[in-house]
Amino acid sequence: MDWNVWFVLLLAYLFGAIPAGAWVARYYGVDIQKVGSGNTGATNILRTLGAGPAVVVAVFDVFKGGIAVLLARLFNIEGPLLGGVALAAVLGHNYSVFLRFTGGKGVATSFGTLLFLDPLVALLAFPVGILTMWLTRFVSAGSMVGGLAAVVITIALGRPFWEILTVLLLAGLIFWTHRENIKRLQAGNERRLGDKTGVAEAPQTDSVTR
Repeated sequence: MDWNVWFVLLLAYLFGAIPAGAWVARYYGVDIQKVGSGNTGATNILRTLGAGPAVVVAVFDVFKGGIAVLLARLFNIEGPLLGGVALAAVLGHNYSVFLRFTGGKGVATSFGTLLFLDPLVALLAFPVGILTMWLTRFVSAGSMVGGLAAVVITIALGRPFWEILTVLLLAGLIFWTHRENIKRLQAGNERRLGDKTGVAEAPQTDSVTR
């Protein structure tokens, strides 16, 4: 790989690493990693600060992944290397250098990368995740089912192997970062959408899965 590719991969990681959730919460005087789930994503922002800040964080997290893919294409990066850029952006979000390599769970950023990588797959998988979330009221369930749907759709549409592998790895990261949620779903004590979180509440998850 030439230096342009390494440069774009680094930029993709840094774009993904921008901790919008932590910075928005800090504006409100809250350390988001010390409340609720400790997650910096939009769901914890919603439970802690409300819908307005959550929408801001969600939109930013989606488009920082998309911008990483768009930037790579401006450098004429396609194929497997483009998949690597998408993964770098999501890894940046999950393990942000600005948050001592902690962060969010990568769902919105994964959607953003996929939206720019393959809009049809993203737009077909999105309603599956949303419907699951609406029926179960579990954001975690909707996130994981949406990730699985993206894999199935990518295969069904006959996309190139590198794209299938990229989407599979993105879905795998979603399941990995939701491993504590899976345990809580099995135990029957996972929070449902709409549940509120007090700012004094201790995080539910360890620092690795935030």
